[in-house]
Amino acid sequence: MDRKIIEQKLETLIKGFMPVLYQEDDPDYNSGKLGKGVENRERYKYWEWTQGVGLFGLWKLFEKTQNKKYLDMLESYYDERLKQGLPGKNVNTMAPILALSYMAEYTGRKDYLDTAREWTAWLYDGGLDRTPEGGFQHRTTDDVNEGELWDDTLMMSVLPLANMGRIDKRDDYKEESEYQLLLHIEHLADPISGLWYHGYSFKRHDHFAAAFWGRGNSWATIALPLFNEILSLKPSMKRYVSTVLARQVEAVSKLQDKSGYWHTLLDHDDEGSYLESSCTAGFGYGILKGIKEGMLDKKYIETAKKALPAVLDAINDDGVLEMCSYGTPMGRETQDFYRNIPIHPMPYGQAMAMLFLIEALDSELAE
Repeated sequence: MDRKIIEQKLETLIKGFMPVLYQEDDPDYNSGKLGKGVENRERYKYWEWTQGVGLFGLWKLFEKTQNKKYLDMLESYYDERLKQGLPGKNVNTMAPILALSYMAEYTGRKDYLDTAREWTAWLYDGGLDRTPEGGFQHRTTDDVNEGELWDDTLMMSVLPLANMGRIDKRDDYKEESEYQLLLHIEHLADPISGLWYHGYSFKRHDHFAAAFWGRGNSWATIALPLFNEILSLKPSMKRYVSTVLARQVEAVSKLQDKSGYWHTLLDHDDEGSYLESSCTAGFGYGILKGIKEGMLDKKYIETAKKALPAVLDAINDDGVLEMCSYGTPMGRETQDFYRNIPIHPMPYGQAMAMLFLIEALDSELAE
């Protein structure tokens, strides 16, 4: 793929993402989705996982290019949010802490570091409810989700804890994040198919609707190599996590549509499960990252190569990723729940596309 095309699309994505951080037209905010049951909804407008993933993408872009404009964007965002006051803590509102922790390390700013330390201490010291085996219960702004593990949690909360463990040389944080990773693998990674279930309930002792949800699977594909990048996993741990990742990517590669996209239910392409762009971007990024981290065979670059033109085609002139599914809570009873999630442009779609294109530029996919 022509490098200039990728760069142009990436710049379009960045321009399209910035209003999500600063304007009052966030679709999640206007729908009331982020502020359900919260007295002061103003404080939830711009600090959620939807922004958090994109902020990590901007950090990765600055890390790669050293272009100060991206650092300025990040500082402007975090300075405004800290001045405004941050929302209540939960799994999803932890997500912006990942990029903030990198920013704190790079800039040396005490206010950034203090905030990152406060939030990760809350996570580690018991502020977040735990499942019976000590897993991070997937509590969100809206719901308690008692006794539930979700695959989203690794990206949104466990990676920030791991990174602060690295930055502050906290072995307890590192070990806790590794335990959370292993626990989520145990309960969510299907040893037969290699795919990941969306969630597990310790109350029901099941995987709810037993859905192999596309975007949820891509969170795992993204998070596993990022764990190694952050923590430099010891050889035995890296070998095990690589095996889990390779088993998933092998299954995912076989389920890719001829268009380059994946379906929102990975194994139900013939039953009304639509093609979906955010998981396609997520898989593309995770696969390239896994190859770079030495956790995946280079043969899987062909899978990412098929996904790249599909994602580029889905980015419109406003920098919005089309064909993206709306926010998806747990499908608790039937898989039709996932089939009926509407297509709706969302900030996390743009963010996942950003990550994919950044990594594509650093791979042999860019010519």
